[in-house]
Amino acid sequence: MPRFQSKKLEKEVVLRDPVHEYIHIEDKVILDVLKTKEFQRMRRIKQLGPISYVFPGATHTRFEHNLGVYELTRRICNIFDKKYRSQSPGDGLWNPDNRLLVECAGLLHDVGHGPYSHTFEHLFGTNHEKLGQKIITDPNTEINHALKQVAPNFPELVASVIAKTYSNPQVVKMISSQADADRMDYLERDAYFTGVTYGEFDLSRILREIRPFSGGICFTSDGMHAVEDYIVARYQMYQQVYFHRVGRSMEVILRHLLKRAKLVYKEGQLEVTPSLAKFLDDNWTLDDYLKLDDGVMESNFSMWTNSADPILADLSVRYLYRKPFASVKINKETQNLLPKLRNLIKQAGFDPEYYTDTNSAFDEPYDAYKPTGKNANSQIEIMQDDGNLIELSQLSPLIRALNGTMQGDERFFFPKMMLSNDDEPQIFDPLYQEFQKYVKNGELRYIRRPKKTEK
Repeated sequence: MPRFQSKKLEKEVVLRDPVHEYIHIEDKVILDVLKTKEFQRMRRIKQLGPISYVFPGATHTRFEHNLGVYELTRRICNIFDKKYRSQSPGDGLWNPDNRLLVECAGLLHDVGHGPYSHTFEHLFGTNHEKLGQKIITDPNTEINHALKQVAPNFPELVASVIAKTYSNPQVVKMISSQADADRMDYLERDAYFTGVTYGEFDLSRILREIRPFSGGICFTSDGMHAVEDYIVARYQMYQQVYFHRVGRSMEVILRHLLKRAKLVYKEGQLEVTPSLAKFLDDNWTLDDYLKLDDGVMESNFSMWTNSADPILADLSVRYLYRKPFASVKINKETQNLLPKLRNLIKQAGFDPEYYTDTNSAFDEPYDAYKPTGKNANSQIEIMQDDGNLIELSQLSPLIRALNGTMQGDERFFFPKMMLSNDDEPQIFDPLYQEFQKYVKNGELRYIRRPKKTEK
């Protein structure tokens, strides 16, 4: 395998970071990628999207997250170079020839993300991973030109790491596994900017105990409790931050807003910026995609608050000015009530297609590590003193307790007005009272009719 090298900077560039303190850049190619317009675009895409409506500090972007993943990748490479450098072919240790490749992949792993990530993808059929690979390999991008300084095929190799097709599993799993630089950065970064402590874990200890083996990345037995800490932090962040009911409500409004905009646009009644128009026409290019960011989307939402379409105008106001839907927990039994509730909401003047939704938030924090699980190849291995590998849940009662659990809830979202009729004409009182009979303590419930007794 060729040794990929980049010209070294005459003076190291150091960026201040609130999570990792400093991000160190020594290679010219890293700095050149950082300066490209495609990478700078990520400054304008929030990492957590609507979650900032719940946690006001969560306005950090994918730009600093990608830098953080690069920095953790760089540190792991330093550790591997120092402690686990390969001595002979096939010994399962670290080949330093891979260093620049995995650092560039860490830096660019999220470059394909667009505004509102998964909501946008679902509606417009985009895929951020494939778009990221396209941005890296397209000869017209500045990122591609920067990477080609290293070697003509270097962009394709970087893309293959992100696509998980690169031949060395150590390189792939350093940025894409159950305990990788990507997850470690976003947990600590999201915890920092949301202001919570749930996502904090002993990163320094984890880095001290991480090591390569022939099949990827593992941890020494001395690091097991630090890895437990990381798994629990991830579990708590999902429950307390990523699955927050108000954040999910704003996501529902955003999804319905974009869905309505697409319909109104096809009817020829929507004012829209040219870059977004290409997506509403289903006729967009990579260059069109790269022109989209949160600012472009919010400019359109602002215009649409004055739309002649009352549903689009209302949803735009709800999203821009944080007017979330109410929600209640539902289960398999109470799901049968949803048609009745949607009908009551329709009677109150709301189109159920745009003003109601169900949303599931179930996390399986350790189920993915089962041998037959969907991510069987990503299980976390603990290396024993004799070199044997044992999967984490086999050693940890704590992780075993989480194994296979379904944590989260499913919620039904609807206008808050259905829970309060203070500002409405009295004629609607019976309707609201009928709706509210089914809601108690944030959950849907059946109304139990008293049994008739025989005289």
